[in-house]
Amino acid sequence: MTGDAADRLLPDPKRPFRLIVTGGGTGGHTYPALTAVRTLQGRLAATGRALEVLWVGTADGLEARVAAAEGIEFATVATGKVRRSRNPLEIVSNIKDMGRALLGVIQARSIVSGFRPDVVLATGGYVAVPVGLAARMRRRPLVVHEQTVRLGLANRMLARAATRFAVSSESTLSLLPESVRAGAVVTGNPVRPEALSGRPERAVEALGLHGFDRSLPTVYVTGGAQGSQQINTLMYGILPWLLSHANVIHQCGAANLEGLRRDAGQLPAELAARYLLTGFVGPELPDVLALADVVISRSGAGTIAELTALGKAAVLIPLASSAGGEQEHNARHLHEAGAAVALLGNVSPDGLRQAVAPLLADPAYRADIAKRAMAHGRPDAADRLVDVVLSVASPTDGSH
Repeated sequence: MTGDAADRLLPDPKRPFRLIVTGGGTGGHTYPALTAVRTLQGRLAATGRALEVLWVGTADGLEARVAAAEGIEFATVATGKVRRSRNPLEIVSNIKDMGRALLGVIQARSIVSGFRPDVVLATGGYVAVPVGLAARMRRRPLVVHEQTVRLGLANRMLARAATRFAVSSESTLSLLPESVRAGAVVTGNPVRPEALSGRPERAVEALGLHGFDRSLPTVYVTGGAQGSQQINTLMYGILPWLLSHANVIHQCGAANLEGLRRDAGQLPAELAARYLLTGFVGPELPDVLALADVVISRSGAGTIAELTALGKAAVLIPLASSAGGEQEHNARHLHEAGAAVALLGNVSPDGLRQAVAPLLADPAYRADIAKRAMAHGRPDAADRLVDVVLSVASPTDGSH
């Protein structure tokens, strides 16, 4: 813990530290917040201090399920989505949602007043806006964290209300309002500690990969928890060729599993022995990532944070429909730095083959990409973000 942060905890070290965390809608906003909460809890426990957390989100968002699973107290507020389109129907929807957002601010102000947090941590998503504004109104320290290279719309709205603004990439700083930039800090995007502790041999045992040829590189292909039809289709356009050069773990999504399994049944036995098709990779994921020499995946903020923290050579295929083109921007940022290979626009199986082939054929090239990726990684991001949270904590007893 930094000296300043520790000093702020000294006035009453027995009183629980109170944190409101807000953000969600997607895993990209939710899981970094959860990792920060767990890290803060561990940091405080080491000093003999408890943490009381209230998560403010939407009832039907991922954050509600995550908070329930973690035993974190949860409160809801109304929120509205800001649409960027000039379509008249969407403009009408924006006006309606402005009313919901105003109600959300009123609700959030009541929640902040009642809970009396030492700090409010906002990690993005539309629900963060009313809570962040309420923190400013009630004069509670507000830390805003941006996971993506670009600046999300919700966080852009909260930038001037923030006590401190934390970003995941140096290149994000120039996108902040000038008045905010001076006090901004680059923390990186929090990565789950378990993601960094994988062991290749555990993946082999857990997934029964005994047919893999360990003299060949291993490729992990994933489209995220639900799978990706685009990535699955591209994969099957190059699968026999790929299996002649590598072992492959292909996480295709549960909905696609049966159809792809029938296709895989046509593979020659020698190639099939080096291919694992699975709908979902659960607790084994850290071990799979440790085993993988090359990863083919989307380029969401959480994925980028893990791949760079681990230093993995990756071929990135952005989700074209991601908000504000976020995934394409993430992929392009790493590609231009030589830290990944990005496939942008219309991607063909042959384009994927041409991107993967040099990584499989040239271990030195693969190692160079991995080294550059690691230079962009921040495995200590959660600790850095917790340092920021503690540095702004109210030194009072939490009352107004």
